[in-house]
Amino acid sequence: MKISHHFDDATLVAYSSGTLTKGMALLVESHIGMCEQCMEQIQTSNRIGGDLLQSIRPVAMESGCLDRFLAMLDGVEMDEVMPLEASRKSEVPESLAAVIGDDLDALEWKSMGLGVQQYDLKLGGVGATRLLRIQPGVSVPHHTHTGNELTLILRGSYSDEIGRFQVGDVADLDDQLEHQPIVDTDQECICLIATDAPLKFSGLMGKLVQPFIGL
Repeated sequence: MKISHHFDDATLVAYSSGTLTKGMALLVESHIGMCEQCMEQIQTSNRIGGDLLQSIRPVAMESGCLDRFLAMLDGVEMDEVMPLEASRKSEVPESLAAVIGDDLDALEWKSMGLGVQQYDLKLGGVGATRLLRIQPGVSVPHHTHTGNELTLILRGSYSDEIGRFQVGDVADLDDQLEHQPIVDTDQECICLIATDAPLKFSGLMGKLVQPFIGL
C-alpha cells in the first residue's frame, strides 16, 4: 500500500497529548495502523512529551492515585495502547473494526440520496464520526468547514482540489479550504470522516439538503 497523504504535525501532536475528539482520535489510530511514517512520528512525539514531563517539578498526588491508575491498566495489552497492524489483511483497520466490525458491506447503511450512503458511528461527544459510501462518478456538494475535518480512505479513491486520495490516505482539513471530492474510478469509495463542527456547503443544492443529511 502506497500512502501519499498524511496528517499535519499539529494533528499528531494533538493525538499524543489527548486533545482530539473521540472520533478524530479513532481515525488517527486507524490510519497509524496502516502508515509506518505517521506511527513513527507519534512515537517520537510521545518520547518528547515524556522528556518534557521529566523536566516538570513534581507535585504531591492524592492518596490512592497510583492504585487507581494501575487498576485502570489491569488487563490492557500494549498493542491496545499503540495499534500495530501492518500485516492485517482486512480493509477495516483494527481500531475501527473494534467499533463497527470487520465487514463494511454488512453495516446498516442509510441512504442520503444522490448515490451517497452513510453510517453514523454515534460515538458521542464533540463533533460527528461517520462512514460515507459514495458511488462511482458521484461528488459530495462543494463545501468548506466551520472547524476541522479528518478523512481516511478505506476503499476506492476520490479526487478534489488538493489531489487524489486512495486507500490509506488521509485528508487533514480546516476552515481555510473549500473542496468538492468526486469518486474518480468505477469503484465505490468508502471513507471514515470525523469532524468537530458542521460542514458549510457553498452551493444552493448543498444548502438545501444539509438539514436532511446531517453533515
